Amino acid sequence: MRCPFCRDGENKVIDSRESHEGAVIRRRRECLQCKRRFTTYERVEELPLVVVKRSGATVPFDPQKLRAGIEHAVAGSAIDDAAIDALAHEVEERARAAGPGVRSDIIGLAVLEGLRQLDLVSYMRFASVYKGFDTVDDFERELVELQKSTAPKGRRS
Repeated sequence: MRCPFCRDGENKVIDSRESHEGAVIRRRRECLQCKRRFTTYERVEELPLVVVKRSGATVPFDPQKLRAGIEHAVAGSAIDDAAIDALAHEVEERARAAGPGVRSDIIGLAVLEGLRQLDLVSYMRFASVYKGFDTVDDFERELVELQKSTAPKGRRS
């Protein structure tokens, strides 16, 4: 780390503190050449997350698109913004944990699991689009599955 005043590369850390809820480390430094003090910030550089679609195409992960999909599913329900934010954040964290390239079906199933806990009508709305329901029989079949205690199943091919 070079001193911003004299450009010398030799300095010492005087103080280190976490900030921004532990996401950033703030370091107070002193240049050994000119004795002036300056602050640096250290943060983890996250790798860009990409979504691998069923077609094999890859697109950058878009948290706003995820949130919009959840909002469409819960429209008209009593689900508040905090619950939507929490679900979107949880799904994003699961996607990031899966690696830098996550399959779209992993994201879809994570949303279904979250909606199943929040609101069953919202779950059915999302499932009808995600799983591509064509008939009333599809809704009935999903309702039977929903009443079971197992996790949601993937899309139909």
